[in-house]
Amino acid sequence: MYEVKIVETDKELELAFAVRKKVFVEEQGVPLHLELDEHDDNAIHFIVKDGEQTIGAARLREYESKIGKVERVCVLKQYRGKKLGFLIMQKVEEYAKEHGFKKLKLNAQSYAIPFYEKLQFIVTSPEFMDAGIPHRSMEKEI
Repeated sequence: MYEVKIVETDKELELAFAVRKKVFVEEQGVPLHLELDEHDDNAIHFIVKDGEQTIGAARLREYESKIGKVERVCVLKQYRGKKLGFLIMQKVEEYAKEHGFKKLKLNAQSYAIPFYEKLQFIVTSPEFMDAGIPHRSMEKEI
């Protein structure tokens, strides 16, 4: 049974970072200094657990007043295709609504745009490069 939860301990935060390093640094070639950044200190982090194993992660931070920015959404390769991204995003959106956010923004890797469109995010920018990967900005009123 999969569980999405808010990170509550330093150990859970390290597990979130480990998943992010595996996906973004090792798999996609993002430099570590870009993956782990100054925003990690003031973000709310989420993890996906499969029993004791941490298999996914995301973070949410206040970008502007009442606007949240969703970042670092990832699932380990062997767990993709199981709708875990949807579970993560549901939990992030639920948290955002409970905490008074009115809008969510994100920068989606271009290949992932259809995933976010299914969650009612709309594209708001032309394609741009971030860490050598094509992205587009997206947002959603909540």
